[in-house]
Amino acid sequence: MGSNAQKRLVRTPKVYVRDSGLVHALLGIRGHEELLGHPVVGASWEGFMIETVVEAVADSDARSWFYRSSAGAEIDLVLEFADGDRWAIEIKRSLAPKPSKGFFSGCEEIQATRRYVLYPGDDQYPIGSSVEVISLQALITAILVRQIPLNPR
Repeated sequence: MGSNAQKRLVRTPKVYVRDSGLVHALLGIRGHEELLGHPVVGASWEGFMIETVVEAVADSDARSWFYRSSAGAEIDLVLEFADGDRWAIEIKRSLAPKPSKGFFSGCEEIQATRRYVLYPGDDQYPIGSSVEVISLQALITAILVRQIPLNPR
């Protein structure tokens, strides 16, 4: 990461409860339908996705982190591999996900080599020329083999 991005980095970590079942229990959420109507559903899903991806890289050479600049650019999850490959991952619980302006700014600041939007769908498709919408299964596969091209068409 360039020195300018390091100067703008906010050093306060984002806190997640790793066990989404525990979060649901503490909030008294007893079932799927109740969860879907609860305001925590998006944060719970984001936390579950982060935990799943972080677990997938646990035995690899990758470091995982959250990025937020003082200007408000944010990336939900960054995977940085020993070879310098740096993946920016935005997590959206929407079947029509759109990354925020802050995601694009953050990608430029950290010099992301791949840009993904992780969503609950099954398809994989590009948004513009530099961002790929991807399912959890496809992202885990990409992590494991690191050979899936950004735009497979």
